[in-house]
This record gives sequence, structure tokens and C-alpha cells, in this order.
Amino acid sequence: MSPRLTGILLMVTSMVFFTLLDATAKHLVQSLPPVVAVFGRYVVALFLSLAVILRKRDAQLLATEHPWLQVLRGLLLMSSTVLNFIAIMYLQLAQTAAIFFSIPLWVCALSVPILGEKVGVRRWIAVAIGFCGVLVIMRPGTGSFHWAMLLSVTASLCGAIYNIVTRKVGGRDRAETSLFYVGFVGAAAAALPLPFLWKTPEGLQWVMLGFMGLAGTIGHFMLIQAHRLAPASALAPYMYTQIVWMIAVGYLFFGDVPDLWTLVGAAIVVASGLFVFAGEARAMRAPAAA
Repeated sequence: MSPRLTGILLMVTSMVFFTLLDATAKHLVQSLPPVVAVFGRYVVALFLSLAVILRKRDAQLLATEHPWLQVLRGLLLMSSTVLNFIAIMYLQLAQTAAIFFSIPLWVCALSVPILGEKVGVRRWIAVAIGFCGVLVIMRPGTGSFHWAMLLSVTASLCGAIYNIVTRKVGGRDRAETSLFYVGFVGAAAAALPLPFLWKTPEGLQWVMLGFMGLAGTIGHFMLIQAHRLAPASALAPYMYTQIVWMIAVGYLFFGDVPDLWTLVGAAIVVASGLFVFAGEARAMRAPAAA
């Protein structure tokens, strides 16, 4: 099997694991405070990353050339996770996923002031159309609007900044190092409010907390490996397969059926995101060709 095809399969599979993570979280936060679920997710991820490092017997994997950026990455991803877990208490999985697909649009827009990148007119138009798709999903001012949608939007913004910061550390720190710091910072930050919000999990809830951490760690590791094997432009379309899994899992386990406007808005966001990815791919090929 070619590296490109392997990368695509890893990308699709990682989306399945992320869907299972969100579905498990949606079930847990109905009876546990979201911060408890977040803490469990990151503690398990921390121990799994430590296990990988210990197995390789390479202490250098704990060293990072960007300590503050790694802390910032961990805080951003943890914040995105908390906001997402609260949002899925009230929204369908398909709704949160569709809004979350705006991350590439946020990355494109924010890469100009943060990274100093140049974005052409066509990509700016795609970004604007994509955010219109988010408004179609949210429908502010109507009876279909829910305040939790604003949490999904904020979670997407945190996820976008996390991706931008990851670009700065990805070229220096190894994947195992980044996974360790995400787990460590996420667990430490989530532990701060625990004395005030703690509720002890019972029975199967412990298993589900462990499964969330396992699914998140495997999903992120597959995502990293996929980008090592195939270019982002080739992987981007398969990221959006998550909407299929979200709709299927939402229907099977929670009886949720997304309405027409959610599907239309999701289609607009996905199409805009793919256009942005294609534009970035062209922009990267141009200097290489020159």
C-alpha cells in the first residue's frame, strides 16, 4: 500500500475515533460535570503518552524546544474540549461537527495577522461564504438557535489557534513530545476546578472515561502519522467524513436526525473548507515550481 493511501486511511480512521470520543462524552456529560469528563480524558491520554515514551526508553522525548508554545497548545486544546463537551450536552453531534468544520476557515483568516501569510481574494471569498454556512446552521434570531452553538463556535476558534501554534512546533518537536504535553497541560488545567465540581464516576462511567482518553490519543496519533505520509491537500477531503460518522452515531445512540438547514449549512462549510485547502496547496506549489 502506498504511503499516500495509508495516510488517507489513517485520516478516515482518526475521524471515527474522534466521533466515538464525542459520542461517549455526550453520554457522560448528562450525568457528570463536563470538567470531570475532560479531566478523565486528558489523564488517560497523559498516561498513554508516558507509556509510549517509557517503552521507547528515550528521555529526550520529554524535552521540547518550545515549552511555552507547548503549554499554549495544551491550554487551547483543553479549552476547545471543555467548550465542545458543554455544547454537546444540548446540541446534536451533527451540529457541533458541522460548526467545528469551520476550523480551516478560522486558520486561513488568522494566519494573516498571526503568521504573516498572504491570502488571495478567492480564498477570502471562500472564508466569507463558509462563515455564512455557519450562520445557516446556527440561524440566530430564530427558534432553532441555541446559545450552546456559540460555545461550538468558540471551540472552533480555539481549535484553529491550536492548529496555528502546532505549525510552529511541529517542525522541531516530535509527535510523542507534543502528545505528552497536550495530555499533561490538559490534565493539569482541568484539575484546577475539580475541588469545586467533582462528582465521583460510578461503574461503567470509569470505563467510558478510559475509553475517551484512549480514543482521543489514538485519533490524534493517527492524525499526526497521516500528515507524515500524505500532503494536507490530499487528506483534507477525508477529514470531512466525520460528518457521516457523527450523523450515524447521533441517530443510532441518541435518536438525533439533523434538519435540512444543518445539512445545507454543513455542505457550505465543507465546500468552502475544501476550496481553502485547494488554495493553500496551489500557494505552496507555486514557489516550488518557481
